[in-house]
Amino acid sequence: MAVATHQSSLSISPESTPAPVPKPTSVKGLVESSVRVDSIPSTFSFNTRADDSAASESEDSIPVIDFSALTSDDPRVRSEAIRDLAKACEDWGFFMVVNHGVTERLMEAVLDGCDRFFNLPDEEKRQFKAKDFWDPLKFGSGVDIKVEKFFLWRDFLKCYTHPEFNFFEVPPGFRDVAREYCTKTREVARGILRGISQSLGLEETYIEKEMNFAAGLQIFAANFYPPCPQPELAIGLPPHTDPGLVTLLIQNGVAGLQVPAPYKDKWVNVDPVPGSIMVHTCDQLEVLTNGRYKSHPHRAVLNNTTRRISIAMGNGPSLDTVVAPAPAFVDGERRPAQFTPMKYKEFMELQQWVQLKEKTMLDHVRVQASQ
Repeated sequence: MAVATHQSSLSISPESTPAPVPKPTSVKGLVESSVRVDSIPSTFSFNTRADDSAASESEDSIPVIDFSALTSDDPRVRSEAIRDLAKACEDWGFFMVVNHGVTERLMEAVLDGCDRFFNLPDEEKRQFKAKDFWDPLKFGSGVDIKVEKFFLWRDFLKCYTHPEFNFFEVPPGFRDVAREYCTKTREVARGILRGISQSLGLEETYIEKEMNFAAGLQIFAANFYPPCPQPELAIGLPPHTDPGLVTLLIQNGVAGLQVPAPYKDKWVNVDPVPGSIMVHTCDQLEVLTNGRYKSHPHRAVLNNTTRRISIAMGNGPSLDTVVAPAPAFVDGERRPAQFTPMKYKEFMELQQWVQLKEKTMLDHVRVQASQ
């Protein structure tokens, strides 16, 4: 009887109007909506091949740096690793780090936490929609159409995790795993920056001290790229550079990251060494080295079968640090300063007004040569 009563209460009379179905507020929600999606909405259209050739498998190999050698007590081993690091920074601006001390179990756990977060109901994630750039926790989907005139085929979360640790309380256990991962990867970033300092002929802790890394801004940014019915027409992230010093990135084993091959007009698909962490040299490092180590663009492309998750850990100076070319890389008219000094916080805020599809934000702080 109780079941029959419940069923009758759900019947809809001819005069009744069904409740409106909420519109998806995330790309994941769009893909999983009751309406079958066989093609992308026009607002997601972005020609990834407009100004370059499609990426292909290449004989070019992204460098691999052994972190244990880079931090070795053996001067010979360490010296060789620093030379390898210098070449990777000069030629590519990207390299994979192995033997870094972050366990595969921890990397898998933090990727799983991201997966569980993105699988939360849209209404639960929506409470974290950013109202301000400096909101310490934020969830979003695509890019504001008022800025970009198109949307990106991705959902994302972003947290400022240093100097103060801010993170979500959901799903259960995610916060604790993320805290450990942020701490571990920050130490890897510190070791890489020390190696970079030495590769430039500077004191080991030069970058740490000059950039006030102890109070540096660390950003945990995770991207979720659902399968796309027309991956050749949409984009996960268009070519862009990162604002900090170095970015450390992992992914869930699904390809999608592409970087430019050095000295060639083509993109290379990144196929990470298992257990490695991908490292990008970023905008503030290019400014500090006066262009010697460059911040190269990279992008995220899509597939039509499998979700992709990536976690990028941005490691930058403290927000009140004024970043300028180091004296060691400036020499009057022979090597003039290429960039205008700017406080890192101001650089970050300025970046929000620059269209993401531009090649680099550094053009806005680059010193223009006199005609």
